[in-house]
Amino acid sequence: MNIRISYFTAGFTVLTACVPAAAETLDQAWETALAADRRMRAAGHLTQSAEETLSAARAARLPRLSVEGGYTVLDNAPVTVVTIPPFPPQELPLGEDKGYSYRGTVSVPLYTSGRLAHGIEAARAGVQAARQDEVRTVLDLKLQVVELYAAVLRAQRGVEVAQKHAESLTAHTQDVANRFYQGQVAKNDLLAAQVALADARQRAIQAHSALDLAQASYNRQLGRALTEPVLLDELTPQPVNEELAALTARALQQRPELAGLGEQSTRLRQQAASERAASRPQVYLSGGYKYEENRYQLYEGIWSATVGVKWDLFDGGIARHQAGASHARAEAAAQERDDLASLVALQVRKAQLDVTETRQRVEVSREALAQSEENLNVARSRYRAGLATNTVVLDAETQRTQSYTNYNNALYDAVLASQRLRYAVGDFLTTGPGRPNGMPSAAGEVKP
Repeated sequence: MNIRISYFTAGFTVLTACVPAAAETLDQAWETALAADRRMRAAGHLTQSAEETLSAARAARLPRLSVEGGYTVLDNAPVTVVTIPPFPPQELPLGEDKGYSYRGTVSVPLYTSGRLAHGIEAARAGVQAARQDEVRTVLDLKLQVVELYAAVLRAQRGVEVAQKHAESLTAHTQDVANRFYQGQVAKNDLLAAQVALADARQRAIQAHSALDLAQASYNRQLGRALTEPVLLDELTPQPVNEELAALTARALQQRPELAGLGEQSTRLRQQAASERAASRPQVYLSGGYKYEENRYQLYEGIWSATVGVKWDLFDGGIARHQAGASHARAEAAAQERDDLASLVALQVRKAQLDVTETRQRVEVSREALAQSEENLNVARSRYRAGLATNTVVLDAETQRTQSYTNYNNALYDAVLASQRLRYAVGDFLTTGPGRPNGMPSAAGEVKP
């Protein structure tokens, strides 16, 4: 059947093919959003905090130098009484009533029963957990930008459909009016056409309002003024050629939430080991120099060196209970990770089903476009020949508009489905801005 291409199809083709070079791409939108988002900055600061904690844990192994000094004034000089029979008691001065003193001490741990080593490993795992949280923020932000980006494109298509619908009904209403004034149709036909036209114009107004809101939401996410003009490059559904098992396996390997909970569990286990080691022998080496102004003292300055051992044989169970609390939190984190792994697998499965469903909807709705065009042409021809009522034409126009609406919804649902599958698998991390250093791009990926 030879079916002419309607102005709907022509308008959409021009809209897609004639996008100016200045249109913003999805990668550019991601880059702008990542630079402007405050959550990204907060996540970066939390990672920096974890790195400082790791540096502090490592520094605990290094020698510690401390100095102190002061000037002391006493109300009475130190004096002792010495009695040597048969002589009467004699007062002997021990120090002056005022003077200054200072001391410098260097200490370094020699053996801590693993307390410092486990503390460093706990801090290192904390850094990795913070970095995974930062990566998760990247994933979530990219998905939000994709959804807002697609919402703007969907709203633009909605405006196009509403405008074309109003223009078509305007032409039809004029035709009915001419026939009415010629006495060929009843006034009821004209009134029905005018009511349909008013409804179409109202829907066009609503479509423009929806587009304005979608653009404002998009600009807000990118840190721009809400009224800034928005010109976006078109998105198309991305092909998915992998089996569910392969997608799920990659998701379990790439999703930062899983890695973050694993690092949290490791951090808490290492923390528990460090807390247990605190109640075991601690060997240290210290040395220093002390000077105290005192003319009655033979040596005012004294050097010292000490090898010491500290062992809390009994602390009331504090260290044991603290370690037990950390170990219990580590087990909780491990259980949360296992539960999240099953949820991630479910997300991947749902996302893949959505991709299949929306792809089929696109094909079905695309076929309905041609059918709705042919139906409208037949209805108009029969109406002009007096073989059909005005209601048939209005119903055909409504069906055609609904067909284009269904197609647009199916198209952008398919776009979002493919992007949400990338999110569920973690492939947002392998392309575009926000990719961790050293992580390669996904093989065979098709960029929007």
